[in-house]
Order: sequence, then C-alpha cells, then structure tokens
Amino acid sequence: MYAQGQPIIILKEGTRRETGRGAQANNIEAARTIANVVKSTLGPRGMDKMLVVAMGDVVITNDGATILKEIDVAHPAAKMIIEVAKTQDNECGDGTKSAVILAGELLRVAQELLEQHIHATVITRGFRLANQKAQEILAGMSRPVTPEDTKLLVHVATTALASKIASANSELLSRVAIDACRAVADTRDGKTECDIDNIQVQKSVGGSVGDSRLIQGVLLDKERVHDAMPHRVKNAKIALADLAFEVKKTEVEAKIEIREPQQLEGFLAQEEHYIRVLVDKVIKSGANVLVCQKGIDDLAQSYLSKAGIYAVRRAKQSDMEKLAKATGARVVSTLDDLNPKALGAAGEVYEEKLGDDKFTFVTGCKDPKAVSILLRGGTEHFVEELERALHDTLSVVAVALEDLKVIPGGGAFHVEAALGLRDYATTMGGREQMAIEAFAEAIEVIPRTLAENAGLDEIDILISLRQAHKKGQKNAGVNAYNGKVEDMVAAHVIEPLRVGRQALNSATEAATMILRIDDVIASKSGGGPAAPPGPGGGGMQDFGMG
Repeated sequence: MYAQGQPIIILKEGTRRETGRGAQANNIEAARTIANVVKSTLGPRGMDKMLVVAMGDVVITNDGATILKEIDVAHPAAKMIIEVAKTQDNECGDGTKSAVILAGELLRVAQELLEQHIHATVITRGFRLANQKAQEILAGMSRPVTPEDTKLLVHVATTALASKIASANSELLSRVAIDACRAVADTRDGKTECDIDNIQVQKSVGGSVGDSRLIQGVLLDKERVHDAMPHRVKNAKIALADLAFEVKKTEVEAKIEIREPQQLEGFLAQEEHYIRVLVDKVIKSGANVLVCQKGIDDLAQSYLSKAGIYAVRRAKQSDMEKLAKATGARVVSTLDDLNPKALGAAGEVYEEKLGDDKFTFVTGCKDPKAVSILLRGGTEHFVEELERALHDTLSVVAVALEDLKVIPGGGAFHVEAALGLRDYATTMGGREQMAIEAFAEAIEVIPRTLAENAGLDEIDILISLRQAHKKGQKNAGVNAYNGKVEDMVAAHVIEPLRVGRQALNSATEAATMILRIDDVIASKSGGGPAAPPGPGGGGMQDFGMG
C-alpha cells in the first residue's frame, strides 16, 4: 500500500494473504477434501481406514470421529469441518460421517452458485431457510419410542453397529448396550437423563466377542494386594477410602537419628501401632472389602489378610466414583468417617484372570447407577475397534432414551426432505430459491453415497427413491444389503431423531461460516498453510498424520 509514493507497511513480512474468489475456492476445496476422506466409510458396506500415527502405532477403523481426530490438519477451513465431527460426536455419539459429508456437499453446490455470480450472503440465507424447513420435515417423520420398547431400541442399536466390524455380533452388543443404558438412566421431573460416562468399558484381549458381557457393578483392572486374602467374598460390605494405609512421608526433607536399639524398636512399634489402628477401624466398620485410592504397605496387607478382608490399592478416581454409584458406598478421606452407613453393598466381589491380567469383579449390586461392560476379542486392534463401535451404540441408545423420538435411516429422511424443499423453493422469491434447491440436491448425497459404497448404480437408486417418496412412501430408503429401495422401518433401519437433526445443523453452520470468508490472512509465526497446489487448492497435501 502506498501513500504519496511512500510504502505503508501494515502486515509483517512473511504474512500471506488471499482474498476474493481464490480464498473462497481454496477454503471450499480444503473442506471437501476432508469430507472425501470419510465418504467411503459410510453405511453397512463402507470400508475401513488404516491410520499410522506419529509414533508408528496403527489404528484400523471406520469410525468418522476417530479418523478425523487422528488426522493432523493444517488448513483452517479443514479444521472447521473436523469441528463438525467433534460436535456431532459429543452431542450424539454417531452420525459424524453424515455430518461431515453433508457439509462437504453443501460447499460443493455453493461453489456452483458462486460461479453463477450469486453472492455468498444470499446462498447462506437460502441454506438457513432450507435447514429450518428440513428440520420441520424431520420432526414430522419422527415416531415415538418408549424405554420399555426393547425391540425398537435393538433396531436403533443394530443400525449404529451395521457399518462396524462388530456387526456380526450386533444382537449381543445391542442387548448389552440397552441393558447398560437402562441401568444408568435417571428420570427427574419427567425427563430422562442417560449419562454413558457411568458405563465403564473394560477391554481384555483373548476369547471371542461372544464372551463379552454386562456386569451389574464395576470391573477393576486391579488384583488383590495379598495372596492370603480371600479369593471371593459373598455379601460384600465395601469400604472406599481416599487415604494411604502406610506411614506418611514428610513433605519436607527430614532426618531421624537413632542412637540405641531401644529407640529403633520404639520407632518401629509406633509405625506398627499407626497401621494397626487404621486396619482396626476398617474391621470395626464391618467392611469385608476395601478399595483404596492410595497405597497399602506390606504390614497393612498382612493385618487385612488376617482379618479376611479383600483389599485393592491404587484404584483410579473415576473407578472410585463408579463404585460409589454402583454400591451406594461413600468415599471417605479419613477413617473417622468410616462407619456401617458409609459402606456399600454388592452380591459378590472376586478376582478373575482374563488373558494375562487379573481383574476384580464387583457384581450383584442392587439398582446400580454405574455398570461395567467387559469386551473380549482375539486381537488388540479388534478390541479397540469394538470399543469404538460400542461407544457409538451406547450413545445412540442413550439419545433415544432421552428424546424418545426416532426416524427411519438409510437415506429415507434425506430424500423426503429434498422433495419437500424443492416444493418449498417454488414459494420463495429471489435468488434464495436457487440456494434452497441446491440444499435439496446436497442432502441427497447421503443416499447416493450409501448406494455407491454398496456397489449400486447411484443414479438408478436415487430415481427409484424419488419415485417412491412422490407416491407417499416416506420411509423408503436404500437397503445396502440387497440393493433395493425398501421401507426402512420394516427393514429395521432406525436412528434417533437427534442424530439427523444435529447433523443438519452442524453441517449448515459450518458451510455458511466457510462461505462468508473472503479474506485469509496467515502470519508466518501462526503456521497457516500456504495456498495448496493445483486449481482451487485443497489437495491431499494439506494434511498429514500426527
């Protein structure tokens, strides 16, 4: 910039700036590149991705949130699309791929409108109007579900598992997920809350998926602290202690001088007395199981063993909280607070070896508000992917229990919404009509992608879907297994209402935000990406694995 022939320096040296159509095209292409990464994983016929992260660890998954989390992205617009996946995962636990693919497709049709010289603000206004109308159509397609409707909840769970590696065991995992969510669900003022953080998932390599099971209590990845302790305790009275059963060390450096043998005997006797007092308080409380968040030294272990008490040390704080919810115990920080009222109850506490590790099972809890799921599998990679699949299943069941509303899957809603949006667009004046029609075209990307990933002719499938919906078949969607257009409710392809609603909202918000950017300024120290190579940029060079 110059004033009267003299240069005026505004931006620091090394700062990169891109404006106008170039900035818009670059952002759109970068965002679409991220969407294309997960596109092939959508649906029951979707493929998996192998991710090799920085330390050489390998992750094999088709979970959208995991794929995008492992990608180290440099481009700011691509990061915004990854935020869509994070939001979807936090809100619903499922539908991350649909949300990201929708955002990418909205940007694709928006780019076509930009090339027709339609202003970005007009497009974003049209997209918002279309989203509002689509949400109305979505609500109209929903149907109620009750917490007692096990059959429908199983369909919700198996739909979430359909694209996972664990789909062959979907019946078992669905039942486990439903029972777990029902156990931790809490109804207040007529509203149900289901916090899946109260469901502990413990993995163990070995056995098969069929060995996985729900535990009405808590599973600790800890063993007894002493072999002389009982291996199994029935009618357990459980004490939870957030303190150390060992002599406290001073916080400052201290030195003790012992000049005579009697002094040493007295010092050791005092230590022994201190430990004895701690153990006696546990015995007096009536506890026969002790779970300690801190250490238990050898002397305390010996006393506890002689008293027939099953003890576990260095339990995680999260496990202590779940034990309190499962058994009704109260975590005490001083043994003066330990009394029969502070104890929890469980039908049985026992140690069991699974694979190479020993675990402590706290089972048979009455009305537990925290439960555990034990996952078994032949390999570490398989068990890790099984855990990700179970997380999605737990999330969709929890959402269904909270909202009590479900919708047909398989792209049925997207085609019905597109049909309604095209009719709605004709009632609008101005150029927003074109944006609404483009939105309708964009959301059909879900059934198109489902068909493509199943090896079907996407154009034929889309035509058949549109014909079915024009005839009033609102639940018609893609059956990826037999390649036909069928009633998704009859085919048991059901999703929670919140999954579809959140995917639409997140995708629309991300797309409109990216469209409104016409100036990208990247400082040298900020690490902003240079303009990507190729027309419009946004190639695979824009991100790497981290």
